[in-house]
Parts: sequence; structure tokens; C-alpha cells
Amino acid sequence: MVGLGNEYLTKVQDPNFAKDWVKSNVQCYLPATKITAIFVGNEVLTFNDSSLTNNLLPAMESVHSAVTDLNLDKQVTVTTTHSLAVLESSYPPSAGIFRKDLIPVITPILNFHVKINSPFLINAYPYFAYKGDPKQIPLEFVLFQSNQGIVDPDTNLHYDNMLFAQIDAVYSALTAVGYKKLSVHISETGWPSKGDEDEAGATPENAKKYNGNLLKIISQKKGTPMRPSCDLNIYVFALFNENMKPGPTSERNYGLFKPDGTPVYSLGITKSSSTSSSSGNSSGSGSGGYSPISSGYFPSSSNSSSAGYLSISSAPVPDKERLILVKMMMVTLLMFFIGLL
Repeated sequence: MVGLGNEYLTKVQDPNFAKDWVKSNVQCYLPATKITAIFVGNEVLTFNDSSLTNNLLPAMESVHSAVTDLNLDKQVTVTTTHSLAVLESSYPPSAGIFRKDLIPVITPILNFHVKINSPFLINAYPYFAYKGDPKQIPLEFVLFQSNQGIVDPDTNLHYDNMLFAQIDAVYSALTAVGYKKLSVHISETGWPSKGDEDEAGATPENAKKYNGNLLKIISQKKGTPMRPSCDLNIYVFALFNENMKPGPTSERNYGLFKPDGTPVYSLGITKSSSTSSSSGNSSGSGSGGYSPISSGYFPSSSNSSSAGYLSISSAPVPDKERLILVKMMMVTLLMFFIGLL
């Protein structure tokens, strides 16, 4: 997927600008690069910036028109990414609902998704929930390791990892506003290999466990407890560490690789010359947030944590470094990865 930054939301509403942007950032790389989607804006709705919010849907519509005019709409869809903080509640998963103040602006966006058949994208990071309350949340629960898990009291569904609980909370929120059939993709998830003293769990060992176990789960080709027949579509953040990124130490250490191409930790993945020339990292925060909820393994509030990392998303990135999220979904490489773990 290729992302169009928040700083372009006003400009891209100009049809000529939108078409030129798509030509320069998408069309010229086809078909050599498999590009399936453009996401317009990153975590816009949780900035609580009315100007950004009001410009989001018109920008998405303008980019979709450009894609259609260039006859790319059969292979490239248009969407946007959201922080998990668009949810007012996420525990238990069956009680997931959108923030009431966002429903008037998110509903037209959901209509747009249905109209053009594009997925709803969420940045989901169990790491931030664990970092917020490491004494309450079992590390095994967030790292896909053996644990007793939790049971949703309303559905009796059992969850043995937090990511699946977060995904199903999003499905519940969509169902609550009448969009039960809309597909959900995880546009970002990951775990930092290094952090500050107050960033619990940010170690190479935990990052390896999170991403390695995630690959294994995806290879099982099963969905979440609430959507067992729906394929998981998950993007890992990030390919490279980003040494110039602002914020806490963790923000610069989500990469699978160091800038020189050597692995931060071994997942059995090697960097090819084509990867180094055609792939980049996200200009977003790499920290999709989590919503305040009342009980369970989840923290009681996200405000103290989310405000810091969500603000990082506004940092502009030069157009040439505009993000191409590296899709770690293992359509062609998964079994290779798993065999080397």
C-alpha cells in the first residue's frame, strides 16, 4: 500500500493534483510493484483536528476519482487508516463501539468503503496496552504465547491474544453502526526492540516473539473468534528502524532491519536488493493507539499514552520517502519465513 500524508489532504482535492500524485507515486511503479491500495491520511480522526477531519473524505473521493480516470481502480483501491482510539470501548470485544463524537464523520467514510469495496484499516498495537499497564496485562497474552486468556462474557468466545480481541472489537463497532460485512485489515502492528526506561517490554526478545508468533498464527489461515472464516490481512510495522523519527526511543526501533540492512533480530528473513530499493517505512507514528475500556487485561485509560504517540504522526515526510508499507502477509513468502523460524 502507498500512503498519502495528512499534509496533502487539502491539495489532493484538486483533481489535477490528485491525478499527478497518483501518476508519480503509484502508476509509474506498476506493474513491477504490486500496489493494491492507497491510504489517504493516517489516523486523521483521532487528531481531533476539525480541518483534517473535514478534508479526509473529500480527499479520499478525489484520489479514487483519479485512480478511476487512470483506469487503475480494478487493481488499486482507496482507503484510510485509523488509530484504535476511534473506539470508545473495546472490552469485552463484543462491546466495541465507536466514539460517539466520531460517528457523524466516520459513517460517511464507511459508506465510501461500501461503495467502492475497500477495506476498513486499523493500526493495532497490543504493545501500547502492555506498556500502559504491564502489571495488569500478562506478557504472554500480548505476545501470542500460551496463557489462560479471557472469555467475552456476552459471547462466551475465548481470546488467547490481545490482537484478536482488538480486531473483534472493531468488528463489533462496525456492526453496531450497520456495517457488519465491511472487511477489516490491520494496516499496522508490531513491537519495538528498544525503548526508554519507562517503556516496558521493548526488547529484541519480545519483538522477535511478537512478530515471529504473528507469522505462525497467520500461517494457520484462521480468523478471529468472532470472524473465524475471514482471512487475516495484516501489515507489520516496520521494515527498517527510523533513526531520525521523533518521540520516545521505541518509535525509532520498530524495524525488522537496521538501516544498513542487517537484521535487528533473526526472523529468518533476508533483505534482497529489490527490497532495499523499493520498500520504505510509514510516515505515521507506528503506534495505532488503543481505546479506553473498563476492565479485563486492557488498561483503564489511553489518554496519557496515546496523546504522545499520536502527535508524532503529524511529522511531515518528504514525498520521495512517502510510505510504502511492506506487506508481511505471507501470500508468497509466508511458508518460507515459517520454515526458517
